Amino acid sequence: MLPPLKALPVFEAVARLNSFSLAAQELNLSQSAVSHQIRALENHLGESLFQRQGRYLSLTTEGKHYLDAISSSLSQIARASNLIRGESETKVRIAVYSSFAVCWLMPRLPDLMRRHPNLDISITMTHSSPELSDKTADCFITTDKDKRGFTFTPIYRERIFPVCSPAFYEAMKNTLDVHSDTDMANLLEKQPEKLGDFPLVTSFGIYNEYTEDWRRWFSEKGKILPDELQLHKFSHLLLTYEAAKYSLGIALINDYMFNEDKTKDDLIRLPTHHIETDDAFYFAYKYSRRNEPGIAEVKRWLINESAGLGLGE
Repeated sequence: MLPPLKALPVFEAVARLNSFSLAAQELNLSQSAVSHQIRALENHLGESLFQRQGRYLSLTTEGKHYLDAISSSLSQIARASNLIRGESETKVRIAVYSSFAVCWLMPRLPDLMRRHPNLDISITMTHSSPELSDKTADCFITTDKDKRGFTFTPIYRERIFPVCSPAFYEAMKNTLDVHSDTDMANLLEKQPEKLGDFPLVTSFGIYNEYTEDWRRWFSEKGKILPDELQLHKFSHLLLTYEAAKYSLGIALINDYMFNEDKTKDDLIRLPTHHIETDDAFYFAYKYSRRNEPGIAEVKRWLINESAGLGLGE
């Protein structure tokens, strides 16, 4: 038996806003009307959906499960109704892995908005790959590539390479007695282990283990990670970028974080080899939403941008 349908958007609003009064304002109802709808829904289900402790309101376990089950359906009903009325869906929520968001997407957002001024974009940044769910976002830039009902379009296969600040690079050249990029490239081709003579910056975030990034970099040339290393350890790739920028050492970062057009105060890519990580980035969205104009516009723009920069898979 269907629940009281009028109560479902009321329940969703209260759960999302965590407040009866805010939900009442959003829905243009009285607070007592909101309470009545929630009570009718709870009576129908035979379960309490909210836990009230003084002024604090939270979902019960049953309430969380129910919200997960109905929120996608409510969104689909709203989108279908908008399309029937001839209204294009221009609000697009994008969930993005943090370093990709900060270093690659944000600098390019003005171009996206200029090309598609109809879009109303909101961005959620996540420390790890975002949860693929309508309650999180409408579309995603993620390293996940396998979830039922979703479409995954490859946009970038990750590779990492050594970088350092201009000042650090000059100090390296003096220490190694080389006088040009060509000389440095020749030296590092023959003796990549020379980088181990300098402080190295390592990130936990790439392989979920400190120094694994550098171990793989040395291994690419048949070398073993030197025993005696001065290492600076950081949890996230964004922090290794900043550490290198402020001359703490040589860091391994990837294409989307590196921009050769930046000012002399930023980073220099060392003239030596790169390695590919195990990660690829995908633009993901529900297959059932593939024809929504907003998602389609973001997808086209994103693929063109990544292809133009040579980041595509």
